[in-house]
Amino acid sequence: MTNDTTYDPVTGDHLKDWGHRPGKQFPALLAKANAMRAEGFGLVRIRQELEGDIPPPPVTLALRDTGEVPFHENIRADDPDEEDNVAKVRQTMTALMRVPTIEAGAIMPDACPAGPVGTIPVGGVAAARNAIHPGMHSADICCSVMMTDLGDADPKAVLDAAQSVTHFGPGGRREGDLFDIDKELLEAFRENRFLDNPKSLRMAEHHMGTQGDGNHFLFVGRSRKTGRTAVVTHHGSRGPGAVLYKNGMIAAEKFRSELSPETPKGNAWIPADTEEGRDYWEALQVIRRWTKENHSAIHQATLEAVRADVGDRFWNEHNFVFKRGDLFYHGKGATPAWGDYAEDATGLTLIPLNMSEPVLVVRGKDAARGLGFSPHGAGRNFSRSEHKRRMGSTTPEQQLKAETEGLDIRFHAGGVDASELPSSYKNADAVVQQIRDYDLAEIEDYIDPYGCIMAGDVPPFWAKKKKRR
Repeated sequence: MTNDTTYDPVTGDHLKDWGHRPGKQFPALLAKANAMRAEGFGLVRIRQELEGDIPPPPVTLALRDTGEVPFHENIRADDPDEEDNVAKVRQTMTALMRVPTIEAGAIMPDACPAGPVGTIPVGGVAAARNAIHPGMHSADICCSVMMTDLGDADPKAVLDAAQSVTHFGPGGRREGDLFDIDKELLEAFRENRFLDNPKSLRMAEHHMGTQGDGNHFLFVGRSRKTGRTAVVTHHGSRGPGAVLYKNGMIAAEKFRSELSPETPKGNAWIPADTEEGRDYWEALQVIRRWTKENHSAIHQATLEAVRADVGDRFWNEHNFVFKRGDLFYHGKGATPAWGDYAEDATGLTLIPLNMSEPVLVVRGKDAARGLGFSPHGAGRNFSRSEHKRRMGSTTPEQQLKAETEGLDIRFHAGGVDASELPSSYKNADAVVQQIRDYDLAEIEDYIDPYGCIMAGDVPPFWAKKKKRR
């Protein structure tokens, strides 16, 4: 017993001053310390008693040496723009491979940079051990495509029906125009720490039946093999996915700062074998369910509006994390190409190219040099702003007419978005040829375009707010 006569309670500040790191163990330590305090023990004696509970300092993981983890290149440059693009992709992928959790990587024929050096590129694949990297699936979690066979339905009637039911642009649907959502799915949100918040729950309801903006689309065409009409949608998990991404990055940063301070914040990870890792993995599966239901709801509303018969339907995601063996495969704009990547996998996946080209129906080859992936689309060789600059005095309307003659192209929520025209993407024939050359997938069918709907050139929400002021 000491002669210390100060009986103020022991606080978290005391514990930190004594060398304890804040964490889940703090409540138990405080309870133990203050029980001793109540018995009259002084701070010096309590500190000595708790010294055995100080965990050893964490072993931090350094970045790997450049070149220590090589990556596969499934891409070829045939002109100066492509050479510049490939050089930038190679630079960012080289930096990415230094992250200490990464054990393998690959880039697809549609690869292009997606942020600062070290950010996984679009068309990039990274395999990590015991780690889920939210930054490697990005805010557009589970960006994906779904196809439904509508038999002999008239393509124009299908596109008209789709335009009457789908929703593009920012935000969600208004009250009174909401799509139904599975109550069990909402309950799954409430049961997960990363999804159980008012914003996610509200968006899960209001964003159901919406497709967003950018390169997301609703495409109608005919199967080259059967002549039957098909509708294809492209979108991700909208607001619920964006909120999950934000919460995931916050959790990952806490681990990064302790486990690997050298790792760039954008490549932070959640250890998969932690409680947070298990909950985040489950949250990803819930978001996948939501996204699939969103596609299905739009397809169902379209076929009901046009009164079409429904045939085959399948889908695949290309912004997601897939577990295979003991590794977590992060595909950023890359399509899983092994047959049983998910319980609902059919062996067939979709690769859209651009609005004037077919959507490819392919069967994956599970190529080792692609880490089991294939491309997700055509990709870009330069930025959206650079494409607009190269148009010069040509208006978006003129460019659209020149590039999509004979097609029914609609912009649902605004004017023509020149950055989504075919000329803003890589040459589709070259991408298809590289899929064959690198043996990444077998093309089984082409859905030739009749037309499509895209969001259009919508002013950003902050510009609208500024204008209102």
